Amino acid sequence: MKQLVGRFAPSPSGRMHLGNVLCALLSWLSARSQNGGYVLRIEDLDPDRCPRSYADLIEDDLTWLGLDWDAGGSKGGPDGSYYQSERTEIYQHYFDLLEQKGLIYPCFCSRAALHAASAPHLSDGRVIYAGTCRNLTPDEVAQKRKTRKPAARLTVPDRTITFADGLQGTCTEHLPTECGDFIIRRSDGVFAYQLAVVVDDALEGVTEVVRGRDLLGSTARQIWLHELLGFTPPQFIHMPLLNDVDGRRLSKRDADLDLGILRTRFTPEQLTGALACAAGLIDRPEAISARELIPLFSWDRVPHGDLCLPEGIF
Repeated sequence: MKQLVGRFAPSPSGRMHLGNVLCALLSWLSARSQNGGYVLRIEDLDPDRCPRSYADLIEDDLTWLGLDWDAGGSKGGPDGSYYQSERTEIYQHYFDLLEQKGLIYPCFCSRAALHAASAPHLSDGRVIYAGTCRNLTPDEVAQKRKTRKPAARLTVPDRTITFADGLQGTCTEHLPTECGDFIIRRSDGVFAYQLAVVVDDALEGVTEVVRGRDLLGSTARQIWLHELLGFTPPQFIHMPLLNDVDGRRLSKRDADLDLGILRTRFTPEQLTGALACAAGLIDRPEAISARELIPLFSWDRVPHGDLCLPEGIF
C-alpha cells in the first residue's frame, strides 16, 4: 500500500497567523497519525509579493511549534526545488501539453471588465467567465496583442465533477456553470495557482490535501486538471475556518494574532493546546505538544462548521 503523504503549502506574503497554524497543525497531525510523510511547499509564484524572508520565517515558526517535515522548503528533497518560484520550467512543460490538446486560448479581458459584464456571478462574488475571447480569430488575436498582453484560459468541458471530501462529504460541481473557463497563466507570464498546485501535488507525491474550506471551490477544476495531465487526484479534506471569539474570520491583517507577536506571549505547547481545543481534539485549552496530540487526533472529532478560539485565551 502506498504511503500517505500530506503537505503544508503556505504563501509567504506575510507572517503566519493562527488560521495558517491551525491548517499546518491539522494537516501534520493527519499525516503523522497515519504514519505518513509530510511535505513543506512554498507557494511563492509571485516572488515580488512573497519574499524569501517570509518563507524562512515560516520554517522557523513550524520548527518552534514542533512540526517537522520530510522534504521541502530549504531542506529540499527528491523532487527538485519546493519553491514554486523556481519551478517555472516544470509548469511550462505541462502548460505546453494542455496547449497541444487545443484547450488553451488567449484572453484579453481585464478584471474590471469581467466584473462589469453581465456574466453570471456566484453567491461568493466569483464571476463565471462568459467565453468572450474563446472564439477570437487569429487576426483578432493579433490585433489585440498590439495593445494588451493576454492571459491564458483553459476551456472546461460540459462535465460534472463529483468527489468525496474527507470532512465536507459529497461535493458536486458542474464545470461550465459553476466554474467556467479559468486562467492558468496570468497576463504577466506568472503561472496561476490552479496549474501549479496540481502539478506540484502530483510530482511531489502528495496523496492527502488538507486546506481551508474557503478553497473548496477550486477542487473540481483541480481534479479535472489532474485527470487531463494523467495524474491521480489526492484525497481532499477541507477543514473549517478559524474565527475569533466574536465570530470574525482570522487573516494576515490581524497582526495581533500573527506568530511574531504570539511567540512572545505563549509557549508552543500553550498555542497548540488552544488550537487543539478549538478543533475539538481536547476538552480544555491546556498546554500540550504537537507530538502528544498525535494519538488523540481523529477527523471525527473536528467540527464541520467554523471554529472559534477559546474565550479569554488571546
